[in-house]
Amino acid sequence: MKRNAKGFTLVELIIVISVIAILVGIALPRLRGMIDEGNTARAASELRALQAAVESYYIHNSKVYPPTGSTWETLLTTVKPTLIGSAPGDPFATTAGTHYQYGKDTNGKYYIIWSVGPDATADVTGISTAGAVSGTPDDDIYVSNGTSGTGGF
Repeated sequence: MKRNAKGFTLVELIIVISVIAILVGIALPRLRGMIDEGNTARAASELRALQAAVESYYIHNSKVYPPTGSTWETLLTTVKPTLIGSAPGDPFATTAGTHYQYGKDTNGKYYIIWSVGPDATADVTGISTAGAVSGTPDDDIYVSNGTSGTGGF
């Protein structure tokens, strides 16, 4: 007597599940890389906007860059013409709502604005009086009016 089986056998189901698991294992690292690339592009764009706002502040405030500290981004929202409506958050920061970091040299001539980058660790520490980036900007993303380097845009 011949039976027509309409279902899957246990072996067939295990094979299908194994193939799906392998495909997911291949896709997840690629997805993480694409998310990092998107966040890098977002950070670069927002840093350019912040740089334009800092330069506008400089022009409209007696050739002085914004002071460092927690209010530097808030000051940029009041510059006319309005270049940023609110302070953007760093997409790589581990704490939600953490903003980009800003520093000036001791003479107030050079500034740097940076994101912590994909490793979520700030390796940039500031900018020197010669306009060189201080620290190790390995994967940090930054803009500056000083000398550019690896992460500069």
